[in-house]
Amino acid sequence: MPFLFQRRHGTEHHALTRSFVRTSLIRALTTAALIDVSNQPLTFTPHDFRRLFITDAIRTGLPPHIAAAICGHQVLDTTMGYAAIYSDDVIAHHRAFIARRRAERPGEEYRSLTPEEWQEFLGHFELRKVALGICTRDYGTPCVHEHACVRCPQLRPDPGQMPRLEEIHDNLLDRLKEAKDQGWLGEVAAIEASMAAAEDKLASMRAMTAKHTTTHLGMPNFGPQTGRSSRST
Repeated sequence: MPFLFQRRHGTEHHALTRSFVRTSLIRALTTAALIDVSNQPLTFTPHDFRRLFITDAIRTGLPPHIAAAICGHQVLDTTMGYAAIYSDDVIAHHRAFIARRRAERPGEEYRSLTPEEWQEFLGHFELRKVALGICTRDYGTPCVHEHACVRCPQLRPDPGQMPRLEEIHDNLLDRLKEAKDQGWLGEVAAIEASMAAAEDKLASMRAMTAKHTTTHLGMPNFGPQTGRSSRST
């Protein structure tokens, strides 16, 4: 018989029943007099050993899909839910991962920064503050749009600067009229691109403003309903 736990009953071998296993566990725990962290008698169920087995197997390198096949799980997430994660394991695996990464990279990348390099790093984030919001370009990268923040997709607009951007948009309208009157077709194309970008950022600002506003729902008035109910009774 393909059972791990069997006992002889007469001339045949039978699988252990759940009640027998549970009774044996209670008897063993009573004899051992084990207690938990709250000084209460320790209790176990047969299913707890299933979890302990999966946890120990995965921690010692058994692939999760093999553990799932052993347990008869159809979904791998069920098996991973059985495997307990200990804080010590997380720290140890993270340190091992960092050690492997550092071994693959040049050692000079892990040296201490000089005061000049640290100031340069801080200065990059100071330069990201612009009138209409925050520039989100990566550290060490120059401004590829020549500080044309209205047209730059890296600008994260600040809703508080909406009046400033509306004023810029109005100025662009005046400049567009002048460019069309003067026949400056190149200037017309550039201004129209700036206006389209300004309108997109204005729409983004309005959306962020609407998201953070408080809607007053008022207080419900049950007077009419209460009056009808009292008259009907």
